[in-house]
Amino acid sequence: MSSLHLPKYQAIEGPIGVGKTSLAERIAVDFQYELCLEEPDENPFLKDFYQDREKHAFTTQIHFVMQRSQQINKYFSDELIDKRIISDFIFQKEDLFAKLNLSSNEYKTFLSIKSKFYNFNPKPDLVIYLQASPKSIYERIKSRGKSYEEKLSLEYLQRVCEMYTEFFFDYSSSPLLVLNVENMDFVSKQSDYQTLIDHLNREIVGKEYVNLSPQIF
Repeated sequence: MSSLHLPKYQAIEGPIGVGKTSLAERIAVDFQYELCLEEPDENPFLKDFYQDREKHAFTTQIHFVMQRSQQINKYFSDELIDKRIISDFIFQKEDLFAKLNLSSNEYKTFLSIKSKFYNFNPKPDLVIYLQASPKSIYERIKSRGKSYEEKLSLEYLQRVCEMYTEFFFDYSSSPLLVLNVENMDFVSKQSDYQTLIDHLNREIVGKEYVNLSPQIF
């Protein structure tokens, strides 16, 4: 596949279960990108967080901060500036989820600790924001059968979707492609994947909204 217009560093964002990682992995293979993945399974506190968000949110977020610091050093140091990278998250998401899940005092402490690990967010050349309804995302999460996600509620997913909508409404740090993937299956349906790639394989300026194929999967 041609990669003529694909950016050097692109990040895919959206709620849990919307398909960020699957898409990033496929693009990485097809267009020779290095993968920078969120890797939630490596966070030992995440399972406890889904059991009791209020009790375990702080330790969960701090562990993600430690992961992000390591990823910045690995993928975004000055000597690696010419690498082609695709990630399944943007670094600002730690602040978003901290605001969503932490008390005001915990959030202040979180920001203080975070500043000791890293104080800048790598800026993508393109952000791809995947949208879908909370209900369809909830069904996707249940179907993939990860045990630690069993306690994830539809109500929480609704809050996460709202958080992303509010954040990207005013987002202007990078070119932004907003893709409604409600009925897309770009993992097993080549036509769905190609439709998406056709939108990526051109220059995106500013903010663009695209409602992709209405096929049901």
